[in-house]
Amino acid sequence: MKTLSTDILVIGGGSTGAGVAWDAALRGFRVVLVEKRDLTHGTTGRYHGLLHSGGRYAVKDPQSAIECIEENRILRRTHTHCIEDTSGYFVVTPEDEGDYPDRFKAACAKVGIPCEEIPVKEALRREPLLNPRISRVFEVPDGSADSFLATHVTAQAARQAGAQILIYHEVIDLLTEGGDGDRRVTGALVRDMVRGEDVRIEATMTINASGAWAGKIAALADIPVRVIPGKGVMVAVNHRLVNTVINRCKMPADGDILVPVHTVAIIGTTDERVADPEMLSIEPWEVELMLAEGDKLAPGLSRSRILRAWAGVRPLYQEGYAGESRDATRALALLDHRQRDGVSGFLTITGGKWTTFRLMAEKTMDKACEQLGVERPCRTADTPAPGVEQGYYWLGHRLHEVEEAKLQGDLVCECELVTRAMIEQAAANNPTVTLDDLRRDVRLGMGPCQGGFCTFRAAGILHELRMRTPEKSPASNDEGPAWEVAYMQSPRHNINGAATLNTAHSPLDNPNLLLRDFLQERWRGLTPVLWGRQLKQERLDELIYLGVMNIDHLPPDNDASPLTEFWQFDTTPGASSES
Repeated sequence: MKTLSTDILVIGGGSTGAGVAWDAALRGFRVVLVEKRDLTHGTTGRYHGLLHSGGRYAVKDPQSAIECIEENRILRRTHTHCIEDTSGYFVVTPEDEGDYPDRFKAACAKVGIPCEEIPVKEALRREPLLNPRISRVFEVPDGSADSFLATHVTAQAARQAGAQILIYHEVIDLLTEGGDGDRRVTGALVRDMVRGEDVRIEATMTINASGAWAGKIAALADIPVRVIPGKGVMVAVNHRLVNTVINRCKMPADGDILVPVHTVAIIGTTDERVADPEMLSIEPWEVELMLAEGDKLAPGLSRSRILRAWAGVRPLYQEGYAGESRDATRALALLDHRQRDGVSGFLTITGGKWTTFRLMAEKTMDKACEQLGVERPCRTADTPAPGVEQGYYWLGHRLHEVEEAKLQGDLVCECELVTRAMIEQAAANNPTVTLDDLRRDVRLGMGPCQGGFCTFRAAGILHELRMRTPEKSPASNDEGPAWEVAYMQSPRHNINGAATLNTAHSPLDNPNLLLRDFLQERWRGLTPVLWGRQLKQERLDELIYLGVMNIDHLPPDNDASPLTEFWQFDTTPGASSES
């Protein structure tokens, strides 16, 4: 069995885990991060994309609000290119009358959130699709964030500082020593999900940053951690109804926020306690509620073309809390298991939100340093992640680059303006096991056709890459500048051809399996919204893949990837969790 030795073992490849790995590596520790699937496969990759100003929590949860506004300012410096500076409105609809707006403005002032009341006429001028019946508008420094890119560049920054990032490595056991009252976690046994091999990782400190799965990881060492899993359903429409984040000015509730992210707008979200953070069904009432509430912010939203629906699970934590997940605190929770459970060498960080991932990592590593008896200050608040020189994201950057470099003939995904070179470079340089990994890298298949026209093209490109002789690694390719993960979404920075696939990154070589898996992944988010124009699109996709390509009968039909079973889980409205 392969054995690795490290100072810090981080479990979880979401924003918080990547943040911990970056923070720890910058402090000079040897770091290994393990994630059972791809980076951002969990909650980080399944949220609405909001960079919080803290306004949403100013009245109800002021500590969370303070954390948000402070981290909002830091992330705008360290992860600028992962953020669109949309600004945010809190609007008072006819249903929201009362004293809350005045309490909201006073609470923002108290916790230090810039909040200006602007004329309704001005808000409607800037956002003409807003509900014309709104009576008051408050502007705050909200934004929208690309959590996929942000996590990738954070992981890249960690690698540059010496960390080792192992995706598709699932923790199957925690290593412990000692007896009751004097136990210690000394690392983990992990399974390489691609190669089917076990790896033993010995660590001085193990950090559980697995989010909604934190309780399951802690249970491997017989440590009780009761995460409150709150499922949130979101729905995306196929264009940006607004260019500003729009919040209802009331206590947080279902369907009260509309976020412009890249080429779409996302309405969210519900908050329902669930038993399993993984297998999530989406019920008809949840989609109907999102659309009905969305109409109160932007009348006509429900008649737009609905692209897909999905759900993520908030990893909420509140010691001894037994109420509804909507009312649980959004503050971060750092569990010191030496003090709490008599188990040293083990910390759990959970709760919080995407906006506070850097702060969560800082507090975690401060505690780790304390327990290890060293003084090494945090550097992440003043260290830019790779790519900040690009400045804030802006919606037209891909179109501008495609037109400027005359790359129209190289487009593989017309919806999201993904070129062949972007796919080749991402597949050759980022670990790629499934096409869904490329979706997170370059937004493949995330537009109106939901993979209808780009899936078979991308699978063909990967097949061609695998047919090339991998005699030299991508790092030795001297054709142009080295590929940078921070620029993976830039057509202009990915124009070098003849990329060579590193087989160590991608051992799977069945293009038919790639096709089937990705189509099934896209289908999961489509089944709850099959009506109107999206139903017509899916009928066309059915004709392409089932009628013409006969995809469900292409050989070999018994192959499976580490995610095949997960994607086959039935999310059809009304389906039970037993299906």
